[in-house]
Amino acid sequence: MPGCCHDDHCGSTASGTQDRSSHPAWRRVLWMALCVNAAMFGVEVWGGLQAHSASLLADALDFAADAANYGLSLAVLGMALHWRSRAAWFKGASLLAFGVFVLARALWAVWAGQQPQAMTMGAIAVAAMLANGLVAALLYAWRDGDANMHSVWLCTRNDVLGNVAVLLAAVGVFGTGTRWPDLAVAVFMAALGISAGWKVMRLSRVELGGQAAQIRPANAIEPPSSRG
Repeated sequence: MPGCCHDDHCGSTASGTQDRSSHPAWRRVLWMALCVNAAMFGVEVWGGLQAHSASLLADALDFAADAANYGLSLAVLGMALHWRSRAAWFKGASLLAFGVFVLARALWAVWAGQQPQAMTMGAIAVAAMLANGLVAALLYAWRDGDANMHSVWLCTRNDVLGNVAVLLAAVGVFGTGTRWPDLAVAVFMAALGISAGWKVMRLSRVELGGQAAQIRPANAIEPPSSRG
């Protein structure tokens, strides 16, 4: 789900697993996971617009968040903490902006009265579950690594819940003949994305502020002491 990799130790590396986290095979797995999630993000955005489904657009937020997680995990290998904090802030801002877009789209759907296409929603939700299952299988062997490696696997495992929610929304739309199940799921998932994005931005600003506070005393010039 959006925001499942935002705790204070998400980017940390335990001393016993530092070599494992820099293993070339781990980098290849991250690249494959990044490609799958980026592709499914595009599929769900296209499907959400074509099927008039706000919940598909909201689920695309999950794939965007995961793609950003994998991209950041690749980018920050060996980088300084302040670069990781800045990258996390950008990721949080992107999550928040897309969440607002999904909410706006849901409100527009209420006003326009468009009926989602339940069959398209269900088909894409199943494809999303298969994609997340593939990524989880790729990451399974690395689940016992450092905090970042473990959290990346947990994110993918938990994202299946989002896919199930969209599938249930499709069943609800088909069974009731209304758009409300789709909108309810969309609003809930978009709210999670906005909350997660805000939390990431806030934590990254705290980290950047803490780094600046540590740098200033080190660079401060002590005034000459006056001697009587």
